Amino acid sequence: MNFKKLEIADYRLLKPYFASIPYRLSVYSLPSIIAWSNCVFEARFALAGDRLVIANESELRPEDRHLILPLSLEGDVSPGGLRSIAVESGFSSYWCVSGDYVERHRQALESMFLLEEQEEFEDYVYLAEDLATLKGNRYVRKRNLIHQFEREFMGNGHRSRVEPITRDSVPECLAFLEAWCEQKDCDVDGDIDLACERRAVITSLEHFEALELTGILVRLDNTVSAFGIASRLTGDTSILNYEKAFPDVKGLYQYLDQECAKRLFADVRYINKESDMSLPNLARMKRSYHPVARVKSYKLTLKEG
Repeated sequence: MNFKKLEIADYRLLKPYFASIPYRLSVYSLPSIIAWSNCVFEARFALAGDRLVIANESELRPEDRHLILPLSLEGDVSPGGLRSIAVESGFSSYWCVSGDYVERHRQALESMFLLEEQEEFEDYVYLAEDLATLKGNRYVRKRNLIHQFEREFMGNGHRSRVEPITRDSVPECLAFLEAWCEQKDCDVDGDIDLACERRAVITSLEHFEALELTGILVRLDNTVSAFGIASRLTGDTSILNYEKAFPDVKGLYQYLDQECAKRLFADVRYINKESDMSLPNLARMKRSYHPVARVKSYKLTLKEG
């Protein structure tokens, strides 16, 4: 099987394979796969008949090379098909196998693979209506923080403005990202996760239209101080891929989050906010918005023989 490095220019070629995927795990977003490549892992792909096979290779962690679920224009690839692809391509494992696929095929999978949950890749899923309205006692703290923000920036000369991200506003968003990263110390030697995310956000912004992303930004006193970027996943679910706000502005993050839900997810039922990467602070924040589901991720390792 001949693998080719995944490039921005491949987006249109591969888009049909992602048009009707049945997997609710955010890793199966083509814009995300492209944006996150070339950091710890390099994404490569091969087309075999009606199937798209994606592999992740790593010079930093060669022992962690893996495939993700192949995508077929005909629906699920069978467990037997997974085994054949792994053997043919020389890979011993699949990562980020969506829990919904495992539940559909568990018995057959267990006969061919060792199954292991990957909690660090387990996604949080929310009702879009919940995050847009923030109704009920469980969201009272979020509403209070938003009210404080609005009193400061909307009831005092309208110092805040929300706009869609456009080609013209990308340079300002990139400048905000650099300022945000200075506060968070997004240095590759200091925090590999933040450094990789910074690269992914830059790629997403620089190729915003080519990757068919949507997004909003928040201006405070005419300066971009927050943004959110989203992409479609399945028919009823979109992903909030990136959400950044200056942490020293009280209520800004909560305000941005609600505006994203209202403006970017009005046509879907669910918002996938990706995983917490096993980071305790991030996990607490995601739980505080009360997900309605968690999408499990599995590692499948070929059994010998």
